[in-house]
Amino acid sequence: MSKPSLAAESRQAATDDATARERILDAAFAAFMEHGYAVASTLDIATRARVSKRELYALVGNKQEMLIACISERAKRMQVPADLPTPQDRETLGQLLTAFGAQILREITDPAVVGVFRLAIAEALHAPEVGQTLDALGRETIRAALRQIMTRAQTSGLLQGRPSELAEQFGTLLWGNLMVGLLLGVDERPNARDVTARAREATAMFLQLHPPSAKTKTRRRPRK
Repeated sequence: MSKPSLAAESRQAATDDATARERILDAAFAAFMEHGYAVASTLDIATRARVSKRELYALVGNKQEMLIACISERAKRMQVPADLPTPQDRETLGQLLTAFGAQILREITDPAVVGVFRLAIAEALHAPEVGQTLDALGRETIRAALRQIMTRAQTSGLLQGRPSELAEQFGTLLWGNLMVGLLLGVDERPNARDVTARAREATAMFLQLHPPSAKTKTRRRPRK
C-alpha cells in the first residue's frame, strides 16, 4: 500500500483536531451546567472529552476561552448576513424584521442558550466573567444585528430615530417577558408557529409606532 501524502495527512489531522475541539466544547458546556463555571475543572472537561489536558489547552485554551468559544459558536447564528440587502419599502422592511426576529427567538429560546443565561445568573458573584462574556458576545451580537437593520432602513428613509434606540425598542417588543418565564421554568419554549406569530406581531407593533413619513408616502406613486 502506498503511503498517504503529506497533504492527506494534514487534512486528516485537521479533521481530527476539529472533532476533538467539538468534543471539548460539548464537554465544557456539560461541566459548566452540572458543576457551575467556577467549580468545573479542566481535568474533568478533558476526561469527558477523552483528550489530554495538553490537547485541551492546545485546541481551545483555558476555561475562560472555552466559555468564550461555547458562546461564540451560538452567537454566530444571530449575525446579519454580509450581503443583506437594504430595504427599499415598508413591506420589505416588515418581512426582514419578521424573519430576523423569528431567527432571534429560535436561538434565545433554545434550552442550551437558556442554560447559559441561568449559568451567568448563578455565577454572578463567583465568576462575573460568565455574564460579561454572554453580554459581550451573545446579547451584543443581537443588538449589533438589529442596529444594522435599523441603520439601513433609516438610510432608505423608512424609519426616523437613532438606530440603537430603534433596535432596543424592537427587541423589547420581540421577547417581552418571555426570557424571564423560560429562566424561571414557568413557560415552555415556543414552537415554530408561535415564534413566527410573535415575530410578526412585534414587527407590526413596531411599524405602527413608527408610521411612514409624508416623504416616504409620496415616494411610491400609484400605478397607472
